[in-house]
Amino acid sequence: MKVNKFFKSIYPNITIKNLENKFLYLSYDKKNNINLFLGLRLSLSILVFILSLFIFKNGYFIAPILTIAIYILFEYLFLDLKIRKRAKIIESDSIFFFEVLSLTIQSERNLKLCIETTCNAIDSSISDEFKICLKEVKLGKTLTEGLVDLMQRIPSKSVCNVILNIIEANEFGNSIEGALINQVNYLTDKRILDIKSNINKMPMKISIISVLLFLPLMLILIIGPIIINYILG
Repeated sequence: MKVNKFFKSIYPNITIKNLENKFLYLSYDKKNNINLFLGLRLSLSILVFILSLFIFKNGYFIAPILTIAIYILFEYLFLDLKIRKRAKIIESDSIFFFEVLSLTIQSERNLKLCIETTCNAIDSSISDEFKICLKEVKLGKTLTEGLVDLMQRIPSKSVCNVILNIIEANEFGNSIEGALINQVNYLTDKRILDIKSNINKMPMKISIISVLLFLPLMLILIIGPIIINYILG
């Protein structure tokens, strides 16, 4: 979707370009609209600025700070978090997808046909993106061009590296199967490390929750009798 001329006139070109790239990562969801996002963020920032001037005593000092904070936080909450979640889903789905693709390549050397077969056999987020790539190829793009465009819609650098290796192997006549196996092993190891990292963080999270839950109870048990004795006199 093209950015409205009004927004192009008030936002820097680099900001528009970065947002367009981010919205490409979320292009799977047709509800995501860059013009709506820009309009909402601008309106909310102006509203926060005006309200801060009237609500706070030192509004002229607080208003710019709050406005900048809302401006940055809005993009983080409505774009960055979604993109991060999308990247994790694609990385998780891609391991099985590329494993099946490597097995398909063993019996069929036509890469386009192998991708079609794999997409028909697997229903996942990464499979949906490859299906879009195949549609673009049917409309006239080369397979390489379709895969390059696919990389622009993938928010995971690891998965993009796999696709890049497929492109290079296909272009230069190298073993696609070998490249896939190496990349799948890398994705699997990365997945394991991510899981271990999350497990290592769990004790800290549990400790924080325990403190938040039990500290008030301990204070009530300790201070409660003292307060009761004081009231009863």
